[in-house]
Amino acid sequence: MVTQGDIVVNPPPSGVVVEPMAWFETPGPFELEIGCGKGGFLLNRARTNPHLRFLGIEWANKYYLYCADRMARWQITNVRVMRTDAKVFVMNHLPPACVSVLHLYHPDPWPKKRHHKRRLVQGGFVDAALRALVPGGQWLVQSDHAEYFAQIQRLLGERPELELTPWNETDCQAGPDWAGTNYEVKYSKQGCEIYRAAYILRPRLK
Repeated sequence: MVTQGDIVVNPPPSGVVVEPMAWFETPGPFELEIGCGKGGFLLNRARTNPHLRFLGIEWANKYYLYCADRMARWQITNVRVMRTDAKVFVMNHLPPACVSVLHLYHPDPWPKKRHHKRRLVQGGFVDAALRALVPGGQWLVQSDHAEYFAQIQRLLGERPELELTPWNETDCQAGPDWAGTNYEVKYSKQGCEIYRAAYILRPRLK
């Protein structure tokens, strides 16, 4: 019987590097979703891919609790949920080469120019995210905000270790009945364009 307590993992103390497989009964490729919201994507992808292991990070407390409860109600065993600052977690607590897919969908654009410094995707975070990806791992980005998406593309495009690849619906979607994230559905109904990009971390040279 899976309970909400089985789903939730606490943020690690300062200076502690986590071992993601310690959260699960059996190992498997590990995927990270930053900003998992109510957990719709995680739920569908986890159910479709029981061989994978997932961590969803969400800062908004009510969404974090809803997501954890949702996984428990569906008796999902291959998802863990954490309420923490994703930037701090990725930069300070993930071991190298542990994430097979990084899902970053509709990150907060902080649209006012004076708030741009609060955006997640900046140089230090990119460095940490690439360090955490396994060779050949994917970084999938989706946004409804053209200017922020262009900034993300510019930052990731400057990294020679990343290769821009086609957005493969089979690889990127949660499951055959997946309708999209909450923001994707909301803004698509409003006629907004959804921007997507997929990157692969090139194998490291020996």
